[in-house]
Amino acid sequence: MRIVFDVTPLSHPRTGVGNYVLGSLSGLAKAAAGKHELVAWAPTSAAGARLVAEAIDGMPVEGRIVRLPFAHAWRTLWSRAGRPPAERFVGPFDALHFSDWMFPPQRSGIRSTMIHDLVPLRFPEWTTPRTRSMHGAKYRNAARTCDLVFVNSRYTGGETEELLGVSADRIRVAHPGVDSRFRPEGERADLGRPYAVTVATLEPRKNLETLLAAHRIDSHGLALAVVGGEGWGPQPDVQGDDLLRLGFVAHEELAQYYRGAEVLVVPSRFEGFGMTVVEGMACGIPCVVSSHPSLDEACGDAAVRIDPDDPEAISAGIGEALARRDELRARGLEHARAFTWRACGAAMLAAFEEAA
Repeated sequence: MRIVFDVTPLSHPRTGVGNYVLGSLSGLAKAAAGKHELVAWAPTSAAGARLVAEAIDGMPVEGRIVRLPFAHAWRTLWSRAGRPPAERFVGPFDALHFSDWMFPPQRSGIRSTMIHDLVPLRFPEWTTPRTRSMHGAKYRNAARTCDLVFVNSRYTGGETEELLGVSADRIRVAHPGVDSRFRPEGERADLGRPYAVTVATLEPRKNLETLLAAHRIDSHGLALAVVGGEGWGPQPDVQGDDLLRLGFVAHEELAQYYRGAEVLVVPSRFEGFGMTVVEGMACGIPCVVSSHPSLDEACGDAAVRIDPDDPEAISAGIGEALARRDELRARGLEHARAFTWRACGAAMLAAFEEAA
């Protein structure tokens, strides 16, 4: 098969979606083992093209990176116009897999996409108007036209069936994997004092305000390190002697901040999967995680679960995790081993082969 894989999200500094795109493509390449032709395709700006090329460097894939002025506007207009077909730019293919950033028209072949979460539909107040517009159009197109809709968790699969009306036989779960850099051994960040860490883009859904309130109730002798770039909405006030705002940290450097922490806290109100949880477990630290069911698959039975809207519960959960550190470390390491990018890629490849 010739599989065209849209990697446009790699044209920006990588966070959750970009990391999934890169990891799933690498897993697909491993699962394909040279038996299928993989094309990494990205219509993007000149600056974005450089980031994409760096990200896929060394992968056994054909790079089709198209440099465009006003790339976002071009992708949007092309998606909505519905012509010309993608074959004009990448040649004939057996399958086209597109990302969050566009829904390109195609003449033939299997059509598939990835849905990471349905926050814009389930909780529109936690997203920007641009996100609601862009993703809403993609969701409608996917529900109407895709042969395959990949999701990163069974939970998101259920959401996709309920909210988009996609039949279960078109939905395939491809859990994310853990990069090999996330492991207990390796460099540990030294922030000058013991610390708890939280990792998330700063936006309402991530619920940092409640974590800050929990930290004020009882710090448990820990500073609170906040890793993540600015998102949207009012930014929380992360100032104080025991509050450390570290900003955006590149994926390649993130493991040292997990390993250096005493505990990872994930108070998010909603996730598609919750990759941060599994990364922290793979680095050998105990995790305190929101009790929302969207995080169940990421947690398994290896995390302390807390009510994300109750500061006292979060504070108590941190204390419990510190007391159960050795037990949670062992459980977390075992749980994290189940998530590999090769398994993710194998799930995708099996779906393509079956659909073909």
